[in-house]
Amino acid sequence: MRQVILDTETTGLNPATGDRIIEIGCVEMVGRRLTDRTFHYYINPERDIDAGAFAVHGLSREFLSDKPIFANIVEQLIEFVDGAEIVIHNAAFDLGFLDNEFALLKRPPFRNLASKITDTLLDARQMFPGKRNSLDALCERFSISNKHRTLHGALLDAQLLAEVYVAMTRGQEDLSIDLIDYTVGADSSGHTKALPTNLKVLSASEDDLLSHEKILAEIAKASKKDSVWSPLSAAS
Repeated sequence: MRQVILDTETTGLNPATGDRIIEIGCVEMVGRRLTDRTFHYYINPERDIDAGAFAVHGLSREFLSDKPIFANIVEQLIEFVDGAEIVIHNAAFDLGFLDNEFALLKRPPFRNLASKITDTLLDARQMFPGKRNSLDALCERFSISNKHRTLHGALLDAQLLAEVYVAMTRGQEDLSIDLIDYTVGADSSGHTKALPTNLKVLSASEDDLLSHEKILAEIAKASKKDSVWSPLSAAS
């Protein structure tokens, strides 16, 4: 399964009032493992950056003035994400901007490229109701280092989100696969090895049996009833 973890930075909060994407970062995972493929561009929005947005990501109009416009990178973006499951933190925000950029180019919505869209913010709210579920909060919760994240950046945030996503979706099945070696006890053809026939049986001594009965009596006295494995319980 191929997944693309995606993040954007923007000039402001609302594409409906003219805000644009100024940075997009994607990393690729195949089989829940990061590959070496990434997609990252700074983008010239051809407009000013809101002060509140600049405080978050530190990207100025001057810095972005010589960067490509969205129309010049859209084909590469489509090639990178097409057919993958797309994982986003607060997907409604990023998809709203991406769909708007595609609409400005008279293209079908960006979200149509995805085989599936996973919103880790919605998933985190279900897993941790009533708790902070920002990317920083989830990094802290899952012991993922984000000390190098002084400002938001699309590629860095996508890389952190990939680690968070794997931690959030690591279930008991994954632990079993990781920890159990099913080849132990099997021969070279994969068949179970026969048990040895010369096993030595060690029987409990009289002293061991007396000590065991004494411990059972102390348990029964403390709990004010016989234990389920005592002879009296078995007889009843």
